[in-house]
Amino acid sequence: MDISYILNELGEERDDYFRAIAPPIMQTSNFAFSKVDDLRKAFEDEYSTWLYSRGLNPTVDILRKKLAALDGAEDCLVFNSGAAAIFAAVLANVKSGDHIVSVKNPYAWAQKMFDVILPRFNVNVTYVDGTITDNFSKAIQSNTTIIYLESPNSWFYELQDLAAVAILAKQHNIITICDNSYCSPIFQQPILMGVDLVLQSATKYIGGHSDTIAGVLSGSNTMIKKIFESEYMNIGSGIQPFNAWLLIRGLRTLPARLERITRTTAEVISFLKNHPRVEQVIFPLDPSFPQYELAKQQMTGACGLVTFIIKTNSSKTIETFCESLKHILMAVSWGGYESLILPKCAGMRPETFNANDPGHRSLRLYAGLEEPAYLTADLSLAFNAIQHLP
Repeated sequence: MDISYILNELGEERDDYFRAIAPPIMQTSNFAFSKVDDLRKAFEDEYSTWLYSRGLNPTVDILRKKLAALDGAEDCLVFNSGAAAIFAAVLANVKSGDHIVSVKNPYAWAQKMFDVILPRFNVNVTYVDGTITDNFSKAIQSNTTIIYLESPNSWFYELQDLAAVAILAKQHNIITICDNSYCSPIFQQPILMGVDLVLQSATKYIGGHSDTIAGVLSGSNTMIKKIFESEYMNIGSGIQPFNAWLLIRGLRTLPARLERITRTTAEVISFLKNHPRVEQVIFPLDPSFPQYELAKQQMTGACGLVTFIIKTNSSKTIETFCESLKHILMAVSWGGYESLILPKCAGMRPETFNANDPGHRSLRLYAGLEEPAYLTADLSLAFNAIQHLP
């Protein structure tokens, strides 16, 4: 299906809403019926019609059609956050006594679920280095029901061989779930590599304007309907119509934004690799990346998230660097129009900083829609501020 058709036409029946170019926001909590039998059918199968906007809503349905098509999936659900999508995907596929194999250091709220919530219900998790496919095979137990993937990871960008892990999982009747937030479906489609459920934070590139939070979960009709009728409806974590409309708006410019961000990121990487205070630059599609060949095989692009490691023996130097930036904002997340930086040391107490650990000296930079020279000039300013610091 052509991407231009998906973004600009799919799911949009303009004759149904006054031939408006932009789809309307159906800001309603519920829907009326003229016949009792129609209402009865809606109660029996809410997945087939509009009854109550906690479930399905016309504006949300337009978005669902587009996002499922982008993922190469049969269907999808849209949640009010990426964390909610993770929670529903996992909860739908485990029961007491089950076991999960996960990549190590997944997204923080996935790990919180694995380490704090699921053990209360006798569901245990084994973490593995996902860069080696055989590690998944060794970790599988007789009660393993899920293999949880995140490729690339959102800090150091470790990859998994998605096709190989999917084949392994199917041999053992295990569900695979992959967080695809880093690439977005524009640059990677894990479902086409055999993964069962693919999720992403639509807060990032799909929204693109740092003004809404959402999560997407894509998969087969059967699996998505199963999740809708249980976890999605019970938790009440569906996206609201206005936020769905914002994401539809974001989709209109998605390819153009990613093309611009990709070009800018290449120039920022070149600047960083040539700066004397930078020890290492980490980016999946840079030839220096350890899994570069796999990245080229699985991904058609890598967008704007890059990590670099500063040469220093003090966390104070990193703090000075970040606080000297005038235009690049210090914040979490990525994917909007503004460039962001996040120092790893912000997530630890100063007394635990270890200069011998490169990870402690790492900073994650997101290149937004500003001009490349604007960003490199700001980085130069920050580097100048630490030129005499250890």
